[in-house]
Amino acid sequence: MEPLLLTLNAGSSSIKLGLFRLGGDGPSLVGRGRLDLQQVPLVLSLDREGRHAEWPLQAPVTESLHEVADAMLDALERDGVLAGLHAAGHRVVHGGLQHRGPVRIDDATLAALDALTPLAPLHQPHSLRLIRALRRLRRALVQTASFDTAFHLTQDPLARRFALPRALHDEGVQRYGFHGLSYAFIARELARRAPPVAGGRVVVAHLGSGASLCGLRAGRSVDTSMGFSALDGVPMGTRCGALDAGVPLYLMQQRGLSHDEIEDLLYHRSGLLGVSGLSADARTLRDSDAPAAREALALFALRCAGEAARIATTLGGLDALVFTAGIGEHDAALRAAVCERLGWLGAAVDGDANARHALRIDVPGSRVALFVIAADEERTIADEAWGLLQTV
Repeated sequence: MEPLLLTLNAGSSSIKLGLFRLGGDGPSLVGRGRLDLQQVPLVLSLDREGRHAEWPLQAPVTESLHEVADAMLDALERDGVLAGLHAAGHRVVHGGLQHRGPVRIDDATLAALDALTPLAPLHQPHSLRLIRALRRLRRALVQTASFDTAFHLTQDPLARRFALPRALHDEGVQRYGFHGLSYAFIARELARRAPPVAGGRVVVAHLGSGASLCGLRAGRSVDTSMGFSALDGVPMGTRCGALDAGVPLYLMQQRGLSHDEIEDLLYHRSGLLGVSGLSADARTLRDSDAPAAREALALFALRCAGEAARIATTLGGLDALVFTAGIGEHDAALRAAVCERLGWLGAAVDGDANARHALRIDVPGSRVALFVIAADEERTIADEAWGLLQTV
């Protein structure tokens, strides 16, 4: 039997799994699963080779995730799902400036990644606690890390700089960008499906509960909407997006809000949820007749189009726009609204193709090619882990 690779994409409230067989031609997908850490009781679901299975997990969700990881592995192993498990690949949000590609996890690497936690305090710990849990349970298991920031290290230093004192930049206060695993997959997929387009100036809109846009030139990151943190750029499900730096100062000085209160406001009570007062889920807002729900979606489209236009300025033009991630792949009305605002750049949507969520949604003669491509971060993790395993 060919060895098996398990990919793990850990978030604050869920873990996404991928199962890949490692054959001579690289990873081949076997199945995908999900564990919602907020569900009571916990249920691990897995779609594998045309079959759906679920396992209830009797484990408390603790800070370390040791019990959850143990129960998850035990359930999969008892059903023979993990037969031949050879390695585990993880998505890690922040790799800093030193990690330009995937790495094998050892004690020194784990310590270095832990040291980057201040740069992504609400995201970095989720991946690291799962890595630690697997190391505790399966010490001999090879583990690898793939980074959301690494894809953006091709950017010109000027694009990475804030207008702050140089000493702060040198300390690491600069633009990093995120969602790099998604952008890496889209760059490769676009090169496979539309090579002439992929070689040009492309903006990819990764629009989900977390959202950002990235400008690609010949498949390499040139500019992106997220900067130092995952708060920057366009509004998101519960995050504010780009914000005048004076607002947190005002909240601190005039309203007396603490650091923790401001952090909670900007990360958890803003974005679509904050504007609508109803929900962080674009699907719920789309189904609502409430004026505030419509305003939240209109603001989201406005900011996405504005960021696409800004990045097109960095690129020196726009040849293609790609929509991906949950909202980008499934919300035709949002795509149409964004493209309508980019009509002056030559974006023209085919309404029927857009409604069908087709691969190409532009009309003949549109100066900007318009695509809808499903994100697959797990595939990027698997491909990068496979590359590392070949070097052993």
